[in-house]
This record gives sequence, structure tokens and C-alpha cells, in this order.
Amino acid sequence: MTHRQRRFPAGRSNRSVLALLTAFGALAGAALVGAAPASGVPAVTAIAKGVTYRQFDVQGAKGLTHAHLVTVDLRDTHVRLDLLYPGAVAARAPVSRLADAQRAVAGVNGDFFNITETQHPGVEATGSTDGPAIASGHPLKASVPDGQRFGPALPPGTSTEDVLGVGIDRRARLDHLALQGTVRTPVGRLPLGGFNQFALPVNSVGAFTSDWGGASRLRATCGTDTDRAAACSKDTYEVTVRHGRVVSASATPGAGAIATGTTVLLGREAGADRLRRLVKGERVKVTHRLVAATSRIPYRFALGGYPVLRGGRPLAGLDNGTAAVRTAVGIAHGGRRVLLFALDGAPQYRKGLTIAEVADEMRALGSVDAFSLDGGGSTTLVARAPGASGVTVRNHPSGDTERPVPNGIGVFVKR
Repeated sequence: MTHRQRRFPAGRSNRSVLALLTAFGALAGAALVGAAPASGVPAVTAIAKGVTYRQFDVQGAKGLTHAHLVTVDLRDTHVRLDLLYPGAVAARAPVSRLADAQRAVAGVNGDFFNITETQHPGVEATGSTDGPAIASGHPLKASVPDGQRFGPALPPGTSTEDVLGVGIDRRARLDHLALQGTVRTPVGRLPLGGFNQFALPVNSVGAFTSDWGGASRLRATCGTDTDRAAACSKDTYEVTVRHGRVVSASATPGAGAIATGTTVLLGREAGADRLRRLVKGERVKVTHRLVAATSRIPYRFALGGYPVLRGGRPLAGLDNGTAAVRTAVGIAHGGRRVLLFALDGAPQYRKGLTIAEVADEMRALGSVDAFSLDGGGSTTLVARAPGASGVTVRNHPSGDTERPVPNGIGVFVKR
């Protein structure tokens, strides 16, 4: 169990907090402020009605670290969470840029992602995430096979289908989102094995839409369901369907933006063989949706990662040996309160916490459920001071500058 040590007094009124932020708003909106606040500054600051920010020390087994926390009250109907992303699944941008572009008042980085392809020379890293993603009620992508994911080993019983989401009922929850889809052709139906994801299951067919972006689709045919480093398949086939008809085909995966109303079907092995039977001009109907395992409430927003706390209890088998800079999200008060948690990456704090310690800390902060997101150089928490024109990076990213990431969690306030 970790023990939080607050350096500075709490309990000042919101009026005092807002007065201080007004006085120093210009500076707060322009500089990194990962260092602890000066003596006398309130420990909790109001970002907006229903949104607060604070920072505090955490004593981990490897040493002292520093944490940044944004608390979001979803009972306030002016406040909502949604996906931060750069407009395409296979694209990246710094969290501060994503937040400002979407006019978020706060946010953190999101899911683990396809950051490098050193094991497949000549293959472009897509920047796409491991898990599913939903933005403003619109499904963007499904999850890659477990063996293809980037990030630390998954805790027992979890998978790349795990998500943290907020339903149209405005409640946050943990769930699983599985792809359900088909390709209907004149000679029968094909099961859809992938949807805008950087790795397809062996022998499957995947669909890529305009949400994918312009990145090469070659990476989707590399590796296997259990071995990310395995060679790229030599048996591939790609078919382009526009407004319900086959318009072109290719023996190799392509690249470039996909027009609205167009779907590119990419097959590998047995999937490629099935696609070869399609003829130009034939009618093809592609359907896909993300199906929740536990909730019947449609999700307005969801992203991948993995759970570390369920029902107030840490998951069995959480790693307690490797400490690092971490990002996590907590859920409290029946899904009405969300905690965005990020560690500081300044040199004196980089020893960080283990995943087991993160679970303990999220529980100590009042979370009943908690979810781990990408950490290390990706960990970034931003918040906008009242009156400022943009967000401020509140922690020190451990790479000394913000890492471009594919998605994150944004906090939005209706004005």
C-alpha cells in the first residue's frame, strides 16, 4: 500500500483558488509546471465547474515520486469526457495539441500503441493503438490480437478488448468491446476479423475506412496472433469497395487516404484467398460494430488499456517489480466521478510506481475501478487555467518533451 504525503495545505475556498489562477493565468498557460507548487498555493485548484486539479507526493518502494490528478464530476451535466485523437486512427500528436484542437479543458494520454517496427525492417509504424476506440459515439477501430500488442505484459484474465468507457448515461465503467462484422458477397458471407487495426488475425479479412488515415496497411499483415515479431505474410490481397461495389484489387497492401464511402478489404492467408474470388463490379456489403460484453448502454466514448482494480480489489497477478512513470484512470461514485492520474517524469521522480502500486494508489484516492494507460515517455497530463487560451502540461514528460500519441482522454466543459 502506498502512502500519500501532501506537502502543502488543502481546504482553501474555490474563490481563493480562482483569484490566484486569475492572477497567474498567463504564466500557467504558457509553461511546464510539473514542479511542486510554491508554499502557500492551494493543493486543489478549480479548472472549471466540476473539474479540479491537484498534485502530491507518493512514496513507492523504489523511492519518492510525484503525482498529478484531475478529478471530473460527471454529475455536472456541463462536463463530459470524450476521446482526444488527431482525426485519424493511424496518426499521432502531443496531448496538449490534441486538447487545444478539440477545446478540452484537461486531458491525459491514452492507449498503448504501435510505436516502432524494428522487428520488421522497411515496415512503417502506424502509430495506431492496441485496443478499441470510440469517439463521440462513433466506433473508430477494434483491437489487435493479444500477441500483437505493444506495452507491458497483460495481467491474467485481461485482453486487448478491455476498455474504459463512458456511456450515453454519462456513467464511466470498465468493459470489453469485441468486433462483430461480416463481408457479404455474391458467393456468401465472410467473417470480418479486423477493423482499422494495425494487426490482423492470421487467415482473416480486415476492413479499413476513412477513419484509418493515410498510413500504409502493410503492418496489418505482419506478425501472428501470438508472435508480434513474426515475419510479414507473403500471401495477401486487397480489394477496394466503393459505394457497395468492387472497384479495384491488388496483391499487396496499399497506403494513402481512403475516401468517405470507400472500404478497403485486406486479407491474409485464407482471407486473401477468399478476397481473390471477388470480381470488379460485384456487389459487396461490409458491416461492423463493437459489441460490449457487460453493458447494454451504448458508449459515447471508449479507449483501450487494461484494468488494475475491479470492485475495490486489485487484480491478481499485477506486476510489483517494475517501477515506471505511469498514467491511469479511476472510477468512483457509481461511475459519476473519474480520476485522471499521471506521474511526473522529472529526473528526481522517474523511478515511478509499479502497476501493483498504481492499483493501491488509485484505491487510496477513492477509486472502485481503475484502468492503466500508456506510461513512460507517453505519460502527459494537461489542464487549462481559467481565462487561459490553451492547456498547460502539468507534469514533466520523462522524455523532456511531449511524445506524440494516437489518443487520450479529454475533459470538456459546455459554456
